Amino acid sequence: MEIKVLGPGCPNCHAMEELAKKAVSELGIDATITKVTDIFEIMKHTKSTPGLMVNGKLKHSGKPLPSLEKVKSLIKEEV
Repeated sequence: MEIKVLGPGCPNCHAMEELAKKAVSELGIDATITKVTDIFEIMKHTKSTPGLMVNGKLKHSGKPLPSLEKVKSLIKEEV
């Protein structure tokens, strides 16, 4: 599974990355988590950061950040 966190590096982007890592850990899923900070690459998928992509699908973008349970649910949809 491939998970991408889209964001230039703001505190919310870091928080989204931590949520993704914790969700993957709690679910016991084998996933690669990548941070995408290139604004041109981010804009191909969303104009609101932070964004969360799972297997090439945009699952969340913008604020407020989703809860840990919501992130786990978004990831499970793609298992």
